[in-house]
Amino acid sequence: MGQGEEETRSPPDVEIQERGEIYFLYRPKVEKEEAHGSDDVQRMYIILSPHDSIQHQEATTQEVKHDPLLRLIVMGRKRLPDPTQKGTPFWGFVELVTTKIQDVKNALKGEEYDTKTRGHRHKPPARALGEGVYRILKHHIRPEDKKKMHTHLIYKLQFPAEDDDQNQPQEALNVEREASFLIQIKNPIINRDVKRKQATFPAHLQAQFGKLRFHAADPPEFLNYEGCEFLLISASDDIQQELGLELKLPNELDDSCSHLLNTFGELASTDALFRGIWV
Repeated sequence: MGQGEEETRSPPDVEIQERGEIYFLYRPKVEKEEAHGSDDVQRMYIILSPHDSIQHQEATTQEVKHDPLLRLIVMGRKRLPDPTQKGTPFWGFVELVTTKIQDVKNALKGEEYDTKTRGHRHKPPARALGEGVYRILKHHIRPEDKKKMHTHLIYKLQFPAEDDDQNQPQEALNVEREASFLIQIKNPIINRDVKRKQATFPAHLQAQFGKLRFHAADPPEFLNYEGCEFLLISASDDIQQELGLELKLPNELDDSCSHLLNTFGELASTDALFRGIWV
């Protein structure tokens, strides 16, 4: 699909920090063969794949290879905050960071397992929900004062198509055509939750918090650490009006161009993605 392009107003008060592709998925609850509404959703996932690739050298060829970085994110309330309700904060965390697609497939696949109290259990595989492009950017509140800024995660969907007349799961989980959220990273050493895996940031990132509980996602490198917790705070469902920036999608409209389909289609049902129905 590609990362898309953007157009900004002049003079700009936004600074792009990261470009990439974004995917949305959900998993029905255990023992549910399919979901019929948001109450049947066990987890909602976001996958961020930054355009800037991780480079490594293979010892056998000594050629530089480019593997896409994949961040698998879990939204705590199983949906996005409604972008039309400005200021609504939802919590999320980074569950997995990898350059191996199979690692993400393993995290999203179905599973059969046994428990002592409930016996045999079935966890259904994830379902594809949306695909598009995203940016993480710095928004300078006063362009003349570079210290007065916050960070946004913005996205625009390519799939499902804009002319689809029904997008039931997307509407229920607040996955709009486009949206802007403030994103704030939680300081892992304040109010540490011993029951949950916490991020361990390198010293140069941890130092940016000082004594603060939250810090802007500047740099986006914070999201490269498993256990990283953050807040998404709804800002707008009209990126151009809010930020003066318009995301331009690649001119690929055929379903076969979907990276989500081509990468995860064998394990993640795409009926929600292309037909707009619960599965």
